[in-house]
Amino acid sequence: MPIHHHCDLAILGGGLAGGLIALALAERRPELTLRLVDAGERFGGNHLWSFFDSDVAPQDRWIVEPVVGHAWNGYDVAFPGHARTLDARYHSIESERLDAVLRARLPAESLLTGRRVLAASATAAVLDDGERIEAKGVIDCRGPADLSLLDCGWQKFVGQELVLDRPHGRERPMVMDARVAQLDGYRFVYCLPLAPDRMFVEDTYYSDGPELDVPALRQRIRAYAEAQGWRIAEVAREECGVLPVAMGGDFDGYWQSGPSVAKAGMRAGLFHPLTGYSLPDAVRTAGRIAAASDLSAPALDELTHALARTTWRERGFYRMLSALLFRAAKPEARYRVLERFYRLDARLIGRFYAGRSNGADKLRVLAGKPPVPVARAIRAIWDMQAGGREKRI
Repeated sequence: MPIHHHCDLAILGGGLAGGLIALALAERRPELTLRLVDAGERFGGNHLWSFFDSDVAPQDRWIVEPVVGHAWNGYDVAFPGHARTLDARYHSIESERLDAVLRARLPAESLLTGRRVLAASATAAVLDDGERIEAKGVIDCRGPADLSLLDCGWQKFVGQELVLDRPHGRERPMVMDARVAQLDGYRFVYCLPLAPDRMFVEDTYYSDGPELDVPALRQRIRAYAEAQGWRIAEVAREECGVLPVAMGGDFDGYWQSGPSVAKAGMRAGLFHPLTGYSLPDAVRTAGRIAAASDLSAPALDELTHALARTTWRERGFYRMLSALLFRAAKPEARYRVLERFYRLDARLIGRFYAGRSNGADKLRVLAGKPPVPVARAIRAIWDMQAGGREKRI
């Protein structure tokens, strides 16, 4: 006979957004009964998430600190005409650590892995093994909804954790090395020194299409490592990803494209329009939910929808910049936009990645000689605002 789970809150999707909500509630609301459901055998999948100190507000630091596995003081960027070291603390989270912390802090009966959700409502979920969850509230965190409703470019990547035959000698991450051949849009390589003989190397593209040629990127990672003088003894793990870079779209349609339940993470459209990253929003959402006095289905829907809708409205500036990057800059020259950006004040850069640019920041980003043709820039902005891509909400 199928098992029925009864709980206060069911979280569908045990990736970053769902996992952080579960951890925040376990810490601040231990009286609640939870069910965290994921289709994989391990929470978090196979991912490495990184963030700057300024991405997370001080009052929310407690949410993410337990899962941080690596931290560095400062990071580097390099372009054909400009290189720089920025004095900003940088952190990374490995999915293995997220999984381990969840299993240590939540009761075993709260954690359901290897279960796919077949159907969901505001107070229930049906799993592929016939089990059913009855809850006072449900939050859907299962990755993106219907991205065809958004006007997107793509950030796509293959990353490998390389075990080297000798120490690499690097102390800081290389967050953006654009001194590589510009192929398939804006290309850069991202490097994290995880240990003296381990380097995570990711080949990343801001591309017009989501297609990912994994074998080709593997070869380019090997070639990059060899160019640095690194001899690869082993590839410890590999991850691939394709993230949306939003230029506009129908937010209401996107929200409604999934089940009629509360949502968080990519499913709620809570990601930075230009970087595609969702960690700052995932932390912020977890904090809001943990602080809420009412976690019933109607209250959760109102809370998460209001947060996502307000965030979408406030980020029109970043969607405009995405349009300039993809529609005004020629693919092989997109690196010039980022090269110019990384000459700006470090505090401005930090606020930009956190999605908290102020008015002065926005003027400074747009001031001066544009790194894209003016006519193409005007056309890109006009298409975004007047061409029907940006639905008013």
